[in-house]
Amino acid sequence: MRRRQFIRILGGSTAAIWPLTVYAQQPAMPVIGYLAGGSPNIPYIAAFHQGLKEGGYVEGQNVAIESRFANGQYDRLPALASDLAGRGVATIFAEGGSAAGRAAKQATTTIPIVFVNGDDPIRSGLVSSISRPEGNVTGASLSTSALGPKKLELLRELVPRSGVFGVLMNRGNPSSEAEADNVAAAAKTLGQELHVLGASSEADIERAFGTFASEKVTALLVATGAFFGDHQREIVTLADRYALPAIYDRRGFVALGGLISYGTRFADVFRQGGIYVARILKGARPADLPVLQPTTFELAINRKTAKALGLTIPQMLLATADELIE
Repeated sequence: MRRRQFIRILGGSTAAIWPLTVYAQQPAMPVIGYLAGGSPNIPYIAAFHQGLKEGGYVEGQNVAIESRFANGQYDRLPALASDLAGRGVATIFAEGGSAAGRAAKQATTTIPIVFVNGDDPIRSGLVSSISRPEGNVTGASLSTSALGPKKLELLRELVPRSGVFGVLMNRGNPSSEAEADNVAAAAKTLGQELHVLGASSEADIERAFGTFASEKVTALLVATGAFFGDHQREIVTLADRYALPAIYDRRGFVALGGLISYGTRFADVFRQGGIYVARILKGARPADLPVLQPTTFELAINRKTAKALGLTIPQMLLATADELIE
């Protein structure tokens, strides 16, 4: 799908000329600052816009949006957040990992911030309380970091033979670090040996798969994060090339031919983020909006990929899967 940035620069004004030279000026349109750790993800941006619409706001009609994308280069986020804060936006929506939320929080203590974050928002320093966040920050958690142990268990059900499991993570993404810690603890309990490699560029990803193959890794867990989300097709292609069973954090990988995914319904959380932004534009305080926690998780399995890998999907997994892709 062709990517396009959801930025509309609104210019000009409409003035009505009344008798007796009475001039009525239109009120200023509020501006939302959209800060992302990754590249533009059209379905998630559309879900955010849907939430805004449900709250009474439509871009170009009664609200404007200024967007900034770090494209997986998390060290760019502080400057991008400061730029948005300096423009006096009405609120900032920060997505694509806890780094985006933290950059926004460091940039302003007064502009309301709504985050979408895969890490524990308390652990990552975004809020001090889930039920009453305090300050100018609230949002929604994807809980992707906490799902690492569950993904490891699912992968072992599909690939029960003994061997080393690989973990691919982006060490520049704080959410991946938390997930790696959780997976390591679960692996120790299960007696599962892990081989963890980092990747923060396309070349890193390709080298990592080569290393996994040479080290005889038998299955792979791909950690969460905007960077890997931006490179779904490349990762799935490499997993297919090396015949490596892999589990991911979102169904998009499985739709492209990945084996299995387990995680939060990302679009639902982005929609809730849009609803929260709309409530803040209407006067709600972030401190009065509890951090939202996911209540549903999605399990998707690609049966065609499983067959190509010579894997038999256990009946229990087939029965509990939300989506089976043929």
